[in-house]
Amino acid sequence: MKIFFISLFPEMFAPVLETSMLFKAKEKGLVEFEYISLRDFGLGPRKQVDDTPYGGGDGMLLKPEPLVSAIEQAKEKAKNPHVILMTPRGERYSQHKAKKLAACNNDLIFVCARYEGYDERVVEYVDEQISIGDYVLTGGELPAMVIADSVIRLIPGVLGGETSAEIESFSDGETLEYPQYTRPEEFRDKKVPKVLLSGNHGQIAKWRKENSEKSKN
Repeated sequence: MKIFFISLFPEMFAPVLETSMLFKAKEKGLVEFEYISLRDFGLGPRKQVDDTPYGGGDGMLLKPEPLVSAIEQAKEKAKNPHVILMTPRGERYSQHKAKKLAACNNDLIFVCARYEGYDERVVEYVDEQISIGDYVLTGGELPAMVIADSVIRLIPGVLGGETSAEIESFSDGETLEYPQYTRPEEFRDKKVPKVLLSGNHGQIAKWRKENSEKSKN
């Protein structure tokens, strides 16, 4: 999978996406990143990318010409491109959506808006709009990285264990993963549940199921 990020601040991405498991995914050739600077598509000698909104109001809107040009360039480089616009008006993101994106045979193109937003005509050039929650951030870069992280970790070969992604929180859409413990057996008067030390796999599985179900409330 190749993932493109269109942004006024492309330097934001590498420090996050090229570390830890995501870096390993890139090193294994399971994912490839390309960061596209929207400023490269700005208009005139000042590389203008924004302007005041028609009808008045505070803030600046991203102009359609630079955004659409950047999207079109990314689509030329992508295989089966799927363009995602990060916006509070989009569909609420979920683990179910992460699975769909990870399983699709598409390269992903994230469009990250800034300032007061974007010219509405840009929407005609994207495949879907996604929101990561009912709140507003200064730009779409952080939400795009959140989605990229959640998708990449589901690609086979990225996580260490074969079932790592199958038994974690929201793997079935609603249940939270059971509590987990490691050494030491006792820490500041808090002990590991005895059942986890018993070696009885049936009882352990039952305990985990019961505690997973309790967690979703």
